[in-house]
Amino acid sequence: MNMINRENTSLNEKIYEHKELIAALVAGLIIILAWRMDQNGQLTAAIIAYLSAFAIGGYAKAKEGIEDTIENKALNVEILMILAAIGSAIIGYWTEGAILIFIFAVSGALETYAMNKSHKEISSLMALQPEEAWLIRDGLEPIHVPVASLKVGDYILVKPGERIPADGTVFKGVSAVDEAAITGESMPVTKNMESAVFAGTMNLNGVLTIKVAKTSSETLFQKIITLVQSAQSEKSPSQQFIERFEGVYVKGVLTAVAFMMFLPHFLLGWDWTTTFYRAMVLLVVASPCALVAAIMPATLAAISNGARNGILFKGGLHLEHLSALRALAVDKTGTLTQGTPIVTDFIVRDEEKRMHTLTILAAIEAHANHPLAHAITAFANEQQVEKIEATIEDVPGFGIKAMINNKQYLVGKPEFVGYSESQSFANHAAEKLASQGKTVIFLKDHEGIVALVAMQDTVREEAKKAVALLQELGIDVMMLTGDNEKTAKAIAAQSGVNAYIAECLPEVKVNYIKDYLTKYKAVGMVGDGINDAPALATATVGIAMGGGTDVALETADVVLMKNDLSKIAYAVKLSRKMQRIVKQNIIFSLSVIVLLIASNFFQVIDLPLGVLGHEGSTILVILNGLRMLKNV
Repeated sequence: MNMINRENTSLNEKIYEHKELIAALVAGLIIILAWRMDQNGQLTAAIIAYLSAFAIGGYAKAKEGIEDTIENKALNVEILMILAAIGSAIIGYWTEGAILIFIFAVSGALETYAMNKSHKEISSLMALQPEEAWLIRDGLEPIHVPVASLKVGDYILVKPGERIPADGTVFKGVSAVDEAAITGESMPVTKNMESAVFAGTMNLNGVLTIKVAKTSSETLFQKIITLVQSAQSEKSPSQQFIERFEGVYVKGVLTAVAFMMFLPHFLLGWDWTTTFYRAMVLLVVASPCALVAAIMPATLAAISNGARNGILFKGGLHLEHLSALRALAVDKTGTLTQGTPIVTDFIVRDEEKRMHTLTILAAIEAHANHPLAHAITAFANEQQVEKIEATIEDVPGFGIKAMINNKQYLVGKPEFVGYSESQSFANHAAEKLASQGKTVIFLKDHEGIVALVAMQDTVREEAKKAVALLQELGIDVMMLTGDNEKTAKAIAAQSGVNAYIAECLPEVKVNYIKDYLTKYKAVGMVGDGINDAPALATATVGIAMGGGTDVALETADVVLMKNDLSKIAYAVKLSRKMQRIVKQNIIFSLSVIVLLIASNFFQVIDLPLGVLGHEGSTILVILNGLRMLKNV
């Protein structure tokens, strides 16, 4: 019984979703039946059938047009179609009026389909949100509870094959998690203790215990949905212009039709039937339906395409601006680079004692809470060195003093361990490494320098490719960083950017963005959304490489859910393709309108052909806009 009920519900949902198309097709069948009646001399029955077709096929668009007219106190294209159909019936052209209603209904159903297709991307996202979670309390058996009831600090159990119901951190367990719904990245990510996890992502193979960090209404997943819904409701400047133009244009058409009803009779000698008929044809062919549909379906489809690929646009305005970009300013740390240093060189006094020296260095740095210390510790763990105890004394700003087995060591800058000794160590290796933009620290014992370690925040491989892709699109890439000149120069050379500015404070970045705007007119800025916020706001388009952070969602115009610069190149391509499609639609729709108006004036076309040309052009521009759903 439940299965039958579900099938009936599914069928009802499909019928409701396509109700406009079904109504149009029913109207089409009635028109054929009415035409047959008319041919057989059953005029009264035919008129009743035509009226039924008018009501069934035209109800949805007529209701929409009347409601919009009342709400906005302005005429629209739906009103033009209603008047044209009524006018055709008045002069006895029942078939032509019914065909007008039928094709108008079909194009309206197609436009609704286009909108629904775009919104389905968001509906499918919403469907990924679990409604229930396994809550763990006081060591008892997990219990099923609504996700909405979860509180910050709760512990939940997520089994293999289940979606994670809330944002949080892994408390226990190891598993691969599919984060495609958040980042657009198809490769699973391994999660272990302390790893951040997000609601809506799929736990693939291990059992995870997760500590809840956010309530259901504040999860990153919910913010993404809200953001894209907001973007889809925000109209682009082009769309706003078209809608303002529509109101003026409709009034102009009605004025022209009013003159057309009388002037040709007196000026050109047309009979009254022909005059009125041509006025009705003008009402149809001059309607800007195709022009109105030239932008919105394409914009919605592009926003949905971006969301599917981990690119969130905060509105059609920013999507349009991307197409005009000629320069892109990028932050270094976390954008071009990994954001954390790694050990690139480890040179010791005696190669035979390399592992022993690394063991001592790791024992000292294990007590420090500094990115460089973390890099050394991670490097030592990769080498699988043994763990030994050390007594340390921190010397802020310089380094660390340590005692291991009653032997004293110093770890830190050249000035701390002895400048001349450090610079002459290993054939002056420190100077060469520093010139490459690397940070060098030293280990010293009572005999002198024992070892040096060089570390650097390395350039992401995907960042190099992304810079090249952007340059192929005609976009100059500039790096703005607060780092020193040597490091900036090295990173710029490795990443292939066009230019770089070192030692750049947030307010200085704003000044450079203003200079770039003067030179390039349209400039993008990529940053982390905190210290780069002023520059993000100043740029034509602010882009956050947030990796899914809340700050990124709040500050930028465009958010990349994965720290991958190549997504910017994709977004630019998407924007430029949308602009091409919009231009094609506008030129095509205007050309068809002009051609049909001229043809009507010279009595080359009749009402059915005018209806076909007008509504056919509307259908074509909608279908052209739907091409934005395909990846570029």
